[in-house]
Amino acid sequence: MAAEVNTFDPLDYLDAKRARRLDRFSQFGLAAAQMAIADARLDMERVERERVGVYIGSALGGIAYAEAQHSDFVVEGLRGVNPMLALAVFSGASSANVAMDIGAHGPSIGNANSCASGTIGVGEAYHAIKSGEIDAAVAGGVEAPLAPLTFGAFAIIKVLSTYNACPAEASRPFDRDRDGFVMAEGAGLVILEELGHALRRDAPIYAEVLGFGITSDAYHMTAPRPDAVQAARSITLALQEAGLPPTALEYIAAHASATVLNDKTETLAIKRALGDHAYRIPVSGTKGMHAHSLGASGGIELVICALVLERGVLPATVNLFTPDPACDLSYVRDRPVERRITYMLKNSFGFGGVNAALVLGRVS
Repeated sequence: MAAEVNTFDPLDYLDAKRARRLDRFSQFGLAAAQMAIADARLDMERVERERVGVYIGSALGGIAYAEAQHSDFVVEGLRGVNPMLALAVFSGASSANVAMDIGAHGPSIGNANSCASGTIGVGEAYHAIKSGEIDAAVAGGVEAPLAPLTFGAFAIIKVLSTYNACPAEASRPFDRDRDGFVMAEGAGLVILEELGHALRRDAPIYAEVLGFGITSDAYHMTAPRPDAVQAARSITLALQEAGLPPTALEYIAAHASATVLNDKTETLAIKRALGDHAYRIPVSGTKGMHAHSLGASGGIELVICALVLERGVLPATVNLFTPDPACDLSYVRDRPVERRITYMLKNSFGFGGVNAALVLGRVS
């Protein structure tokens, strides 16, 4: 079972020749970038292209395409392999193709930091803009991992849900009976700009990035550090950069992968970072609705966060049937809640103990 993007047609976004040359994750990236640029009303003919960057994360890049090509290779040899294979599957292919598509001559960076990749892409773009290196960036995450070997690799390490009889209820963030995530594909990209640059061109602004924190557990490849010290520190670093106390936060968009270890460790990290205030903040984990698209998840969830700030609606944590005593925060359950907030936190965590956090604010 998986959350597939089953209505996607790459020919809606690029010509047939180019579509054949690209892996599905790069096709997703181009489509999402085009939509983001259109929504932001960003005219690349009227900006300084050398000051526009591309920062796109992907945990696995073109691994699913490589798997399919290997099957062809076994049967037909090199004659059966797409000549563009090497250029299609590396993790930076999406960012490179987006940069070429829009003519962005600033940094083009594709990171592969597991399930934190999308959030790290946004954080790196934010720091590049804040430092004055660039004025704007396409940032977020893309992923197209749905293939047998990939499923097998994650099944072996027991992080996938086995509620196969009812896929819609399989991803259960913070639930006592959660048993892993449901794999997904997709893309979530945004346009980040220096505020003055956006205001001068009267751009539609959904939210403002105020702080970014990133740390490493340096503990284990699949298990988070049990005391959550470094995960908590990523949150603290993001708050410090934002210049906000923990009590300023009014909502948390959790990583909430629905794995046994992640959800309780993330809960502990939030409590370590925010103290008693952690119990007073509504928390959502949205992967019960859109599943876990690995490196794309941070980008997709950032789009959700931007809409939370713009529309004043907190999404629900679905499939939270029986609360886990170790996950004892104030989770938004069953249905969305209308609430206008000013500051919020977005968490993402990845294999290898990568911890990333963003503090976002509403633009008044």
